[in-house]
Amino acid sequence: MGTLLHFKSLYVQAFENCKPEILVILLKVYSVFCALMLFMAVYAFMYRAFSGFEF
Repeated sequence: MGTLLHFKSLYVQAFENCKPEILVILLKVYSVFCALMLFMAVYAFMYRAFSGFEF
C-alpha cells in the first residue's frame, strides 16, 4: 500500500504549480488513458496465455 501512496504523491507533485491549466488537464487525461491502455494490454496477454494462445 505504501508504494501506491508513493506513486500518488509523485503524480500530484508532477502537476503542482503548472501553467497553463488546459495543458495540465490534457496531460492528466492522457496519463489515465495510457494507464488504461497498459491495463488492457496486460489483460489481453494474460487472457491469451491462459487460453493457450488459440487464434
